[in-house]
Amino acid sequence: RWGGFLEQVDQFDPHFFGIAPREAVHMDPQQRLLLEVAWEALEDAGQVPEHLTDTRTGVFIGISTNDYGRIQLSDPAAIGAYAGTGGALSIAANRLSYLLDLRGPSMAVDTACSSSLVAVHLACQSLWTGESTLALAGGVNVILSPAWAINFTKAGAMAPDGRCKAFDARANGYVRSEGAGVVVLKPLSSALADSDPIYAVINGSTVNQDGRTNGIMAPSRWSQEAMLREAYRRAGISPGQVQYVEAHGTGTFLGDPIEAQALGTVLAMDRPPGSRCAVGSVKTNIGHLESAAGIAGLIKVALMLKHRMVPPSLHFQEPNPHIPFDQLPLRVVQTLEPWPEASSPALAGVSSFGFGGTNAHVVVEEAPPIPVARLHKEESAHSEAYLLPLSARSPEALRALARAYQDFLATAASGDGVSLRDVCYTASARRSHHDFRLAFVGHSREELAEHLEAFLQEEARTGLSSGRKSRGRRRKLVFVFPGQGPRWWPLDGELLEREPMFRAILERCDQLVRQHGDWSLLGELTADEAETRLNGTDIAQPTLFAIQVALASLWRSWGIEPDAVVGHSMGEVSAACVAGALTLEDAVRVIFDRGRLIKQVTGRGKMAVVERSLEQAQAALAGYEDRLSIAASNGPTSTVLSGEPAALKEVLASLEREDVFCRLLESVDFASHSPQMEPLQSELERALEGLQPRPASLPIYSTVTGQASDGLTFDPNYWARNLREPVLFSTALGQLLDDDHEIFLELSPHPILVAAVSQCLHQHGEGRAVLPSLRGAGSIHPAAGAFISRPIPGSASAAGWRPQRWMVALAGNERG
Repeated sequence: RWGGFLEQVDQFDPHFFGIAPREAVHMDPQQRLLLEVAWEALEDAGQVPEHLTDTRTGVFIGISTNDYGRIQLSDPAAIGAYAGTGGALSIAANRLSYLLDLRGPSMAVDTACSSSLVAVHLACQSLWTGESTLALAGGVNVILSPAWAINFTKAGAMAPDGRCKAFDARANGYVRSEGAGVVVLKPLSSALADSDPIYAVINGSTVNQDGRTNGIMAPSRWSQEAMLREAYRRAGISPGQVQYVEAHGTGTFLGDPIEAQALGTVLAMDRPPGSRCAVGSVKTNIGHLESAAGIAGLIKVALMLKHRMVPPSLHFQEPNPHIPFDQLPLRVVQTLEPWPEASSPALAGVSSFGFGGTNAHVVVEEAPPIPVARLHKEESAHSEAYLLPLSARSPEALRALARAYQDFLATAASGDGVSLRDVCYTASARRSHHDFRLAFVGHSREELAEHLEAFLQEEARTGLSSGRKSRGRRRKLVFVFPGQGPRWWPLDGELLEREPMFRAILERCDQLVRQHGDWSLLGELTADEAETRLNGTDIAQPTLFAIQVALASLWRSWGIEPDAVVGHSMGEVSAACVAGALTLEDAVRVIFDRGRLIKQVTGRGKMAVVERSLEQAQAALAGYEDRLSIAASNGPTSTVLSGEPAALKEVLASLEREDVFCRLLESVDFASHSPQMEPLQSELERALEGLQPRPASLPIYSTVTGQASDGLTFDPNYWARNLREPVLFSTALGQLLDDDHEIFLELSPHPILVAAVSQCLHQHGEGRAVLPSLRGAGSIHPAAGAFISRPIPGSASAAGWRPQRWMVALAGNERG
């Protein structure tokens, strides 16, 4: 008459999993429970379900009872179209594979009480053979009928007092309980490479059978001993090294002595004198979960290894007289205690036996030490902005999630060592992003908690944005690489320290530059303003290229992938490299020779921006064609002129008399894309002889032709044309907009093209945005687009650049 029952097993949110309510009512609650627990396991493991689509992810589920199916099928008139899939045990695993679109093996396992640990064994085998790349393994048990309890009572297996007293003299049976457990399994090398959280490592496992005994429900000591020896042989571990075993431990007067004798015999091998292995059974705490019992024991052990603590087994007062504890190297844990000290890694075993004789054992080791990344600064110093994105399948669920995060942040603020960077990273990159979305930007736990409270109180607040994902399409993103613009100063060292990916690309570019010249790219970037040579074109262009490529790698490491790229003048070299048309080595070669050749004509030319369309600017140059050229068409009414300084001043004076806005680029002392570049074209072609472009992995919108390119045209002749011909940036931008690209991200140390892009976007209507990556010290950006709530200013320093923090409501952008 006793049982360990779950509350609300009749509750389920079918819409979350895309299941029609009329189908959900026919689904066994065990299937519903597995869906919920498997999703939570994936979240805990940092595995985004959408990223598992079409992968060799296996599903192995232990399940034995079918109470709900029998209830449904007992009334023929009530049998519906979904009764078959709703009640079949195989569907418990198959539905997970179906809903998550997984292509690995998918199977339900029924070996009674050992089902879920056998499922873990099969999952490990699948991973070890390469059949699966990731696996969900677990078990479930829901009790909807007294039938089996009546059976087991008559068989003498049930404890009359509803208490499982493992290894105790009062042991007289177990109590049936409900529950579900799922673990996410992955090869250790893959988990380490992906920086996944790791609770523990499975070193080996095995399954065997009792064969013929005194009765089909009677266990065999000899089979259990053989199983244990084989498990530790496969794991490459001596049984004497094991410090804890999670026993099957049902609390039956016959079963406990047989298990203890088998354990003690095997664990005595190579064990130091006086050393005793701790044993326990989770069944004393939560009851016997039957087909989910093994996974409950494995999860318990994984948590014990993570926290290096051993919880007590309950109801142990007097040892079972049939277990010679004085002769066996075993002790039952009775109080919460630290993990036993040992020179070797923490090692444990988990046993699970089926009442039909199928036995399983898993050998588990503590997770390897993982270096903890050093926090860049104390979070309380308010030196960095954090973005916390939350999402859910409904407004109500979003509010519940916001409240949960508010409670969590309040707890974390008490000093439990939780990193706010980790919290925000996990929410951003290790979670699914659902339709109803919410984002906060803040500098501390307290500020984020205040934003959460404002959302829950339905208050508008700067730094908070919410909305619903647009249906039907994903917004297309363009990486924009500008040319050499105004002067900019050495890089702030914090960016190099904080972002290893950014620094790694700069270091690689530095190595390649050193192969072509006698200067250091990193040295110039970090030099004092008075000492840096970044004003020189031969230094500036390779350095700017390196920063652009490093920024692209950084954005991509955060999951922000472009759908196309476009480059302005020298920025085309970066675009070609990021799109894969040029290797990094070839791109450095192009930009180095380009900057070196332009250096030869430095001081002979000037450039200016005029508020005129391309056609109007061409008309203004009538009579000056041999000395001046259109250098760039940046926007509908933004054109750059280039050439001989005296001739340029005459044209500007004429335009100013017509009240046309003109601005001479004082910091530029060369004339790109003018007749002065013509003698350099053949030299550049010769310098790049043998350059072989490759097919691009992304569309490149050429600013030489104004059209999309596959990258194969980016040969030496193209780069000679890039040097002389006008930059048709507005033409390329118009083509990008016609091809439905809507989000433009400028990659540069200071936003140069944001205003020009904004002008073009304005002509194409609402719903598009342009954003900068970095901003120079002391600068102010123009508004970047309709989707920007506000810029989050980073602290500016005269010594360098800082990342520009933006909170952007990119509705429908899966990249967040």
